[in-house]
Amino acid sequence: MRQTSPPHDPGSRVRGDDSRGERAAADIFTEASYPRRRDGARRILVIACGALAREVLALRLDHIDVACLPAQLHNHPRRIPDAMRAKIRANRSSYDEILCLYGDCGTGGELDRVLEEEGVRRIDGAHCYAFYAGDEAFSRLSEEEAGTFYLTDFLVRHFDALIIRGLGLDRFPQLRDDYFGNYRRVVHLAQFDDPELTAKAKAAADRLGLAFERRFTGLEGIRAFLDGATET
Repeated sequence: MRQTSPPHDPGSRVRGDDSRGERAAADIFTEASYPRRRDGARRILVIACGALAREVLALRLDHIDVACLPAQLHNHPRRIPDAMRAKIRANRSSYDEILCLYGDCGTGGELDRVLEEEGVRRIDGAHCYAFYAGDEAFSRLSEEEAGTFYLTDFLVRHFDALIIRGLGLDRFPQLRDDYFGNYRRVVHLAQFDDPELTAKAKAAADRLGLAFERRFTGLEGIRAFLDGATET
């Protein structure tokens, strides 16, 4: 599997550094657009989850534009289908093709229903863990240990905001066992070879009182979808 390094400077809106509150908030709560496409025959837009922005931009696919919905929508999955429909319709007249870079993400099939109605393809997989690791590899991980809490690079970068503060563990640390008592390990599905992220992921597992494992996934699942879907 190809080893992947973080881009040198993906831009202030996609560099995840939870020590800088404004930047972290932008990563989680705001929409963002990244016009990347150079002149070409076909105009292609990828609508992605904000949690995937840094990863998509790292692929340096300059033949597509990228628009991201707020990552915070994962806390309200019922809102994702309507937000996706609105984004598609707002951009349809400007593009020859629109693609969706989301899993089902807890929408109970509603996202796929919207995408079918709008004629938009999405990447295979119920969630980003599956299309990062691959369906077969993710199934093996789940079979090895059902009590696994998964972290992507995005979740590692925003662990304090999304997990500690998001679940109120900063104020009520005694709730840790209520949330994580049935888990046995943390698996960091790593998109980049980044020792600092690995150390943060290990520290996150320690805070949750769980064993730690790291599995490198790279970005090949996303690359394969975008390359295959955008071939002319």
